[in-house]
Amino acid sequence: MLEARQTMDAPTTTSAGNGTSGDADGGGWFTPRTSPPLPGGDQEPDGNRLAGLRPVGRSQEPPTGVRHHREGAARERIQTGAGLPPSTPLSPPPAPDHGTEHSVFEPRVPDEPAGQTAPPSPDAVLIRRTMAEVGPVADKVTSYFYALLFVQHPELRSMFPPAMDAQRDRLLKALLTAAEHVDNTPVLVDYLQSLGRGHRKYGTQAEHYPAVGECLIGALSRYAKGIWDEETEAAWVRTYTTISQVMIDAAAADELRSPPWWLAEVVSHDLRTADTAILTVRPNQPYPFLAGQYTSLETPWWPRIWRHYSFASAPRSDGLLSFHVKAISAGWVSNSLVHRARPGDVLRLGPPAGAMTVDHSSDSGLLCLGGGTGIAPIKAIVEDVAEHGRHRPVEVFYGARTGQDLYDLDTLLRLQQSNSWLEVRPVVDKHGLLQLPDAIRDHGPWNGYDAYLSGPPGMIRSGVDALKAAGISADRIRHDSVEELVAAGD
Repeated sequence: MLEARQTMDAPTTTSAGNGTSGDADGGGWFTPRTSPPLPGGDQEPDGNRLAGLRPVGRSQEPPTGVRHHREGAARERIQTGAGLPPSTPLSPPPAPDHGTEHSVFEPRVPDEPAGQTAPPSPDAVLIRRTMAEVGPVADKVTSYFYALLFVQHPELRSMFPPAMDAQRDRLLKALLTAAEHVDNTPVLVDYLQSLGRGHRKYGTQAEHYPAVGECLIGALSRYAKGIWDEETEAAWVRTYTTISQVMIDAAAADELRSPPWWLAEVVSHDLRTADTAILTVRPNQPYPFLAGQYTSLETPWWPRIWRHYSFASAPRSDGLLSFHVKAISAGWVSNSLVHRARPGDVLRLGPPAGAMTVDHSSDSGLLCLGGGTGIAPIKAIVEDVAEHGRHRPVEVFYGARTGQDLYDLDTLLRLQQSNSWLEVRPVVDKHGLLQLPDAIRDHGPWNGYDAYLSGPPGMIRSGVDALKAAGISADRIRHDSVEELVAAGD
């Protein structure tokens, strides 16, 4: 169900790998250089088991216009209450963590814009009151939730990674995030639809949703006893039913267009530094994506452990995909990709995600800040602009801690030589005296530019501040999620 990167994707709290999951010899769902198979807990704990939560199913619709129909229906099902009107401007879409492994998934629901004064719906009031009640004991709620799930529905255990220490809270976090934003209709629908599509790669089926809903209610009712009543339970049932149906519909629509995941063979592995590699892979079937997006990736050595990486090139005529990977301490997936993967190994890819893409109908200049391996989507965006032939000005600031860490500078400089509209400016951190965001203050002006940021969370935060100070409005600054990146190590 909801993306946590294991069975469900969600905003991350902590995800550093510790080497306790999977088989050290490379075993798992398939042996390297072969193809993986399709994805597939006595006393009942106390707490309220919600027997009345009815299964929700997939409605059957013809392929023509299915997405438009389902998205419209989803917005009707969401309780609007005091929801945002579709024209309400939203903060920049959240994005993956560049410079480490991308552990924050596709969409984090942004906060409602400043000035939103309409009162919340009655269900939202009850949902948020529950959230406030269980917040101080979130760890206990999470543990109890999974105890219920795996005891009452042991068949679901295989959908999660063997080691749950770093992954166990993500499903619950996603459920609670969606429930908390029940009034933010336009953004919430996009969030849920993306989650529904992304969770197809975990083998999630419509019949799994009621089981999760029962256990969610059971855990909440146990730890929110002080405020839990029939009215609160009814609000959660309504909210969860809406959430799950939107996700199921999105998955059903996506099933008509694309597979749940792609196999991708490594065709080249270029070790640029001691801990940074560029991987090029060949998907087993066409993989549609846009420059600036990212994907989830699973290796044969760590089954059911998915990490997120940006595409390092624009779509190519030969169908090949490239990724920049930096191995980090205790990083399960990143270390495998940098130090273990070789040509011939087979990876799995989830669907593309992310909104840090270029509007080619605009003539605005592009100001791009890439830190570390965050330069990957920036390079893809530059290639994308070149292929469209608009010759709009593009300024790239490429930051790193040392000159050696500017591992792909030569590629960018070659692009600069062949495109007069492109300016590449390397920025090396001089003992903390010169930071990448600060460098933009020495150039400009940036009026009329759209800004793109990709890199470590601290760089994105300070970069957004610097761009705003330079006169670029928030609605022209694009990046992916940074809120949960600080703790996202792997």
